[in-house]
Amino acid sequence: MKIKEVIVVEGRDDTAAIKRAVNADTIETGGSAIHARTIEKIRLAQQKRGVIIFTDPDYQGERIRKIISRSVPGCKHAFITQEDGTKKGDIGVENASPDVIIRALSEVRTEMAETAGEITADDLLENGLTSGSDAKERRIKLGEALGIGYANAKQMLQRLNAFQISRAEFEAAIEAINKERE
Repeated sequence: MKIKEVIVVEGRDDTAAIKRAVNADTIETGGSAIHARTIEKIRLAQQKRGVIIFTDPDYQGERIRKIISRSVPGCKHAFITQEDGTKKGDIGVENASPDVIIRALSEVRTEMAETAGEITADDLLENGLTSGSDAKERRIKLGEALGIGYANAKQMLQRLNAFQISRAEFEAAIEAINKERE
């Protein structure tokens, strides 16, 4: 499977995992201290071929994703769950199987800059995603169901709308989560 876009990852081990799964070019951020020249390489890649941000499903990976998204609008995003990226207590893309990586790349989402979406804060509240003992777990499951990763309530609302998740997609995912609990 050949990927047209350049995939942005955190390090060499991530690049190796991507190349075991697909034929793709990568740009490595070298960790969380992203240099201006790395952002410029990502910006150029976005203009020429498009970019898929594929960072680790942890705090630093999300931080890197946000930095790149702010600096290079219109990127696509691929996500894996913490469970799929964990091996011997270590979390990262480098630990994901080729099948998990291929699935994540086949479900990429494109972030739209500052767009008003269909989902509101009230929708999150009404569906138990902002408060309650299981709100975090419900957001994890929602992120998995929609392929947009885990986020806190504020970030989840932003992500739902930035990735233009439709009301129908949102409601179907919520329905599946609710059925799981029955």
